[in-house]
Amino acid sequence: MDLRKITDDFSVSAQIAPADVPAIKEAGFKAIMCNRPDDEDPGQPDIAGIAAAAREAGLEFRAVPIVSGQLTEADVEEFKAALADLPAPVLAYCRSGTRCTTVWSITQVGVTPPDQIVAAAANAGYDVRGIVAQLSDRN
Repeated sequence: MDLRKITDDFSVSAQIAPADVPAIKEAGFKAIMCNRPDDEDPGQPDIAGIAAAAREAGLEFRAVPIVSGQLTEADVEEFKAALADLPAPVLAYCRSGTRCTTVWSITQVGVTPPDQIVAAAANAGYDVRGIVAQLSDRN
């Protein structure tokens, strides 16, 4: 498991398994958000199994599955609502953590200075300069 801190309240990870949930709780997370649809790759753990493990561990869970390369405004709004509703800190996961970080970055444009968004993502190993610049130019 590769947990990458974006902010004090939000971290990302590549795909997790139900067996990872106790360590996620031990790391101090209060909630898990899934941003990966079931069956994206053969053999990946299903959302229901991870959700059950999270609830058993006393963590809140929210599924906001986003198809890679097909992000919609509705996806962004659902992601934003989940972040507002879930107790922090939240661990979001997808295939590699990139999708979670990208959507988080989009939700931060207009709220957080662009250089801070880019730096937070970069500190975790993700490059969101292009999307942040593109969206910042619109505002």
